[in-house]
Amino acid sequence: MVLLSCSRVLPSLLQALHQLYYDPNIENKNLAQKWLMQAQVSPQAWHFSWLLLHMDKVPEIQYFGASALHIKISRYWNDIPADQYESLKSQLFTHITRFASGSKIVLTRLCVALASLALSMMPEAWPCAVADMVRMFQAEDSNVDGRARCLALLELLTVLPEEFQTSRLPQYRKGQVRSVLAQECGSVFPLLEQLLQQQDSPGFIKQKVLKCFSSWVQLEIPLMDCENLIQAAFTSLQDPELFDTAVEAVVNAISQPDAQRYVNTLLKLIPPVLGLQEQLRQAVQSGDMETSHGICRIAVALGENHSRALLDQVEHWQSFLALVNMIMFCTGIPGHYPVNETTSSLTLTFWYTLQDDILSFEPDKQAVYQQVYRPVYFQLVDVLLHKAQFPSDEEYGFWSSDEKEQFRIYRVDISDTLMYVYEMLGAELLSSLYDKLGRLLTNTEQPSTWQHTEALLYGFQSIAETIDVNYSDVVPGLIGLIPRISISNVQLADTVMFTIGSLSEWLADHPVMINNVLPLVLQALGNPELSISSVSTLKKICRECKYDLPPYAANIVAVSQEVLMKQIHKTSQCMWLMQALGFLLSALQVEEILKNLHSLITPYIQQLEKLADETPNPSNKLAIIHILGLLSNLFTTLDISHHDDDHESTEVKKLPVQQGPNPVVVVLQQVFQLIQKVLSKWLNDAQVVESVCAIFEKSVKTLLDDFAPMVPQLCEMLGQMYSTIPQVSAIELTRQLVHIFAHEPAHFPPIKALFLLVTSVTLTLFQQGPRDHPDIVDSFMQLLAQALKRKPDLFLCSNLDVKAVFQCGVLSLKFPEAPTVKASCGFFTELLPRCGEIAPVGQVVHENGKALLQAVLEGIGGQASRSLMDHFAEILFALNKHCFSLLSIWIKEAMQQDGFPSARVTPEQKENFSQQILRERVNKRRVKEMVKEFTLLCRGLHGTEYTADY
Repeated sequence: MVLLSCSRVLPSLLQALHQLYYDPNIENKNLAQKWLMQAQVSPQAWHFSWLLLHMDKVPEIQYFGASALHIKISRYWNDIPADQYESLKSQLFTHITRFASGSKIVLTRLCVALASLALSMMPEAWPCAVADMVRMFQAEDSNVDGRARCLALLELLTVLPEEFQTSRLPQYRKGQVRSVLAQECGSVFPLLEQLLQQQDSPGFIKQKVLKCFSSWVQLEIPLMDCENLIQAAFTSLQDPELFDTAVEAVVNAISQPDAQRYVNTLLKLIPPVLGLQEQLRQAVQSGDMETSHGICRIAVALGENHSRALLDQVEHWQSFLALVNMIMFCTGIPGHYPVNETTSSLTLTFWYTLQDDILSFEPDKQAVYQQVYRPVYFQLVDVLLHKAQFPSDEEYGFWSSDEKEQFRIYRVDISDTLMYVYEMLGAELLSSLYDKLGRLLTNTEQPSTWQHTEALLYGFQSIAETIDVNYSDVVPGLIGLIPRISISNVQLADTVMFTIGSLSEWLADHPVMINNVLPLVLQALGNPELSISSVSTLKKICRECKYDLPPYAANIVAVSQEVLMKQIHKTSQCMWLMQALGFLLSALQVEEILKNLHSLITPYIQQLEKLADETPNPSNKLAIIHILGLLSNLFTTLDISHHDDDHESTEVKKLPVQQGPNPVVVVLQQVFQLIQKVLSKWLNDAQVVESVCAIFEKSVKTLLDDFAPMVPQLCEMLGQMYSTIPQVSAIELTRQLVHIFAHEPAHFPPIKALFLLVTSVTLTLFQQGPRDHPDIVDSFMQLLAQALKRKPDLFLCSNLDVKAVFQCGVLSLKFPEAPTVKASCGFFTELLPRCGEIAPVGQVVHENGKALLQAVLEGIGGQASRSLMDHFAEILFALNKHCFSLLSIWIKEAMQQDGFPSARVTPEQKENFSQQILRERVNKRRVKEMVKEFTLLCRGLHGTEYTADY
């Protein structure tokens, strides 16, 4: 559709609106919506909007007319001649009055339009806008019911601050208008107070009043000016009909950042908040979750936003402590989250804030507050551990999966809070938890529930996971208690596992205790319900305690092998288990490693041999990927050279450096032909190829120089793979090999041959059309950059077409995918500094550098994402630093093109940018700032709201 003149556009509009609302065909709806969006921003919208607002039209059509007016006023204000402001204002007032008794959605839209008009006109063109609005609607109008006029005024006053918050006013205007609105609250608040206090004001009017107040307080109006309305909102909390709106109003008023300046007003608010405690208790007793939730929000808003200001009022410490205790009641509200209550989670951040504020005081004052609040925080720990308890098995069985997930997240939040509270309570907290657990497990007269035991362990685990408990005197006792726990439940067993895992570093320092807990972990491995907890705990123990595990190695390997063969665990846990075994085997003698490797992986090799002979199909593909994944995860952590050992274990426990070939290399050489056989059948499958490459990539990363014997045959295999079907995983592995081995003379020939082959195949891909392979282009650019970093000599090879490589890089800069462009920029940032030292590079840059500059300027001009500007700036900086004389000619020629790099920039702006770039050869940060500034000019965004976070 094409927009017509206004006299002819109305029938088309009505037809399009009918299509949008009533046509069942989704394509027609989409076409109609697209055309209507164009119509809303067209010049004709000023005229047809009023026609659509006629009372004979249905509300959907009237709504569109009102929306069009709002869009024109808010986005195209500069199109309105100043002499038409008053006429537009008058028309809007007339229509709002007319719709006061009509459709509510149309009324709201017209109010938003008038609000937008007022914001654009105030203060100069409409100095007392809000007062005028109040006066206009309070004037007697025999045609409109007084109550309807009141509601229309309240709607207008409510949307005015909301429209201000979302308006597109420039920053300087926003501050100016905010200040004017804050002053105009003197015209609004007395009216709101009057309406709330009138005995005959109906509930729906009071509700609108509270919403209006809630909207205005977000303009940072001084809290003392809001006192009367806040008190009235507190009174409204007793009315069930007004409760939710009153809560919102009080919370918004208290939560304003500026409110903390008005300490006397904040102190006056504590008694009415404490006065809600009886209503809160009744709500809890009757199961009224909405009321308890709302009252809790108010208490937390006051405590959390203003704890520092209220703590500072030392003479009022008792009233603030009473507020803290009220919040404690909310934290410990009876029932299980999220089924019986949803309130307690609101309070957790308050405890962080209060603790931070107490610990921020100078030592003397802090000591006083610690004396008052340490008992409170010990009580908080008890409350949190009670809230973290699981319900009975029967009750938990009825929970939905969504409720169970919410409860899991809630427990994580409790865990984080406990860990934070440790900073306040220190080692005494661990002692307290240990004493309670000890009493629980040794009290034969009163058997405890498993939930109580689990919660205490969970508390201990929460702290031990993140805090260094190596010097705690209660951990030995805890390790001794764990075997005494009667594990009759999956949740308890999980927590026991995770607790052991959290103590793995302590066990590394106290290896004599390993045998206390290891049998529990190995036993749990056989239970599929404990899969995640048991496998992750074994992995932690094998990683942290590997030098003390040789006596247990045979048993660990045997149990692990058994559960792997039985396929008890899901794929990800099988991979973790292989990583655990890699850590374990790393600490053994080479002969022992090879012996264990043989027994561990022989069944998988046999299975792989069988699969390699089968015709490819989806089920054997999954089996192949699984086996290759197991091997690569094993080789990720099997490291006899101890590259990862960077702490004290190097002194006493570290084994002597092993002699002879690396066990991983021995195994890889044994299975190499089998892997080639698998590849020959699955070369077309990216996932299988990726799995094969992952084995070698992870082995290379772990073994580093120890991988050397494998380099020639791996390079040959990679070359064959990539020649047949180019895939990202092959380039990534090539990049790893270049990074580690290219600088070593013995390995340079195979690396060089592979690099040249990958480059040649990829250049052919570019000739065929690279747009379908942005991932390959991305990886290829990263490979080129890596080669230039590690072994620039690769670019001296006579059979490397440096010019073609350069041109591919330029082409890649124009890709729509940001990661590909970023990688291409990285390539040029490495290439340009080599102009002087590598003759072929210097020659190519001399002959083709102008094309590179052209592509960079196109990107800056608007063709590329703004997130890439720093990377384009890096290329400009490198060109200026290493090719200055050429750049000065190229940039002048490029900028002389009309409309380049954007039609939005003037010749003067282009010249200024060019000179700035050419002058800055030292400070890269300045070049980045210049590029950001210029790209905003090119995009027409300079000085707009879009630049705020840029």
